Amino acid sequence: MLMMYSGYQAWSDMLAPARFGAQIALSFKDRIGPFAEMDMPRRMFALLDVFQGARLTHRRPAYGIAEVTSGNAMVRVREEVVSSLPFGDLLHFAKDDVEAAQPKVLIVAPISGHFATLLRNTVHTMLADHDVYITDWKNARDIPLSAGSFGFDDYVDYVMAFMRHLGPGAHLVSVCQPCVPAMAAVALMAEDKDPATPRSMTLMGGPIDVRAAPTVVNDLANDRSIDWFENTLISMVPMRYAGRGRRVYPGFLQLSAFMSMNMERHGAQHRELYQLLADGKEVEANKIKAFYEEYFAVLDMTAEFYLETVDRVFQQAQLAKGELTYRGRLVNPGAIRNTALLTVEGEKDDVCAVGQTAAAHGLCTGLRPHLKRHHLQLGVGHYGVFSGSKWEKQVYPQVRAMILAMN
Repeated sequence: MLMMYSGYQAWSDMLAPARFGAQIALSFKDRIGPFAEMDMPRRMFALLDVFQGARLTHRRPAYGIAEVTSGNAMVRVREEVVSSLPFGDLLHFAKDDVEAAQPKVLIVAPISGHFATLLRNTVHTMLADHDVYITDWKNARDIPLSAGSFGFDDYVDYVMAFMRHLGPGAHLVSVCQPCVPAMAAVALMAEDKDPATPRSMTLMGGPIDVRAAPTVVNDLANDRSIDWFENTLISMVPMRYAGRGRRVYPGFLQLSAFMSMNMERHGAQHRELYQLLADGKEVEANKIKAFYEEYFAVLDMTAEFYLETVDRVFQQAQLAKGELTYRGRLVNPGAIRNTALLTVEGEKDDVCAVGQTAAAHGLCTGLRPHLKRHHLQLGVGHYGVFSGSKWEKQVYPQVRAMILAMN
């Protein structure tokens, strides 16, 4: 299976001329005048558009946040890398002309086959009231072997290093899969009385205890041994890339797994996209295209991080059992005493079901009741917890209130 990546790359290379041809053909659409608006040409262009757009990319898309409303003014936003490590950057969304200092917040993004730009809406919403930073993870296929390995404990290291860069008084918001290493980082910092320990910790849709309400994702992780995952899903980066020879769990495999859970929905979306383009409804079509441009931008995970996450988080539930260690040291969530905890779950979440994230409250035995809050968001699935209208109007006010109370 180590050569699986090369097979995927060969298939992608074989389709490249056809996709390039489709792009060339689409470039003529604006040059042929009224003829392009006739029924048959419009359908042909719609088909070409859907075909050339249904492809995977392996580079991080742009966040594209140029300005936000903060206070009563529209302010400009600049992206600046304030700390760069081999496997990820600490990216700061700096705002110009902000009158008063705002609470610093580190958004801890997942490494789960997509780039951190999947949290674009999360960042954009939080920028209104906060000084926002994010863990901007790099694609493992572009990281040379000389950079070393990156496993679960390394992820914890990065979270702690980035919190220390923000300094005392900052806050942490973790989304999905990294809730476990993020909570471990906070527990370790609290036990060491690190001055950069965050004032609040928000965990959103994360697998703190997968035993609480197993989902299809959890069942898949437990149906096979860890050796099966290693022998079946781990491949090697082809020679053409900087990470040549690195063992990875390819992003295209993770995307395939995600899509297989909702294949009917994705098929229907692409049929709708074709019809909208054929009917000349560009505005509606562009919404679907924007979603899939992001969704089809995939990131490879290092083999060690993927396998350790499957084993320690999804198969053994080590944090929930009190068995999670960091470089041989037992992680003790009970050491968290001054970092307020907010957990957020989505009623219809089929990735991290209701109960999995809320389990964090039972682990944080050192926190007094008034420092614990839980929010169950009705009517949303996994992505609705951190993106979309209900995130903006109902979930975000809970996050903002927690940060404000602890700032």
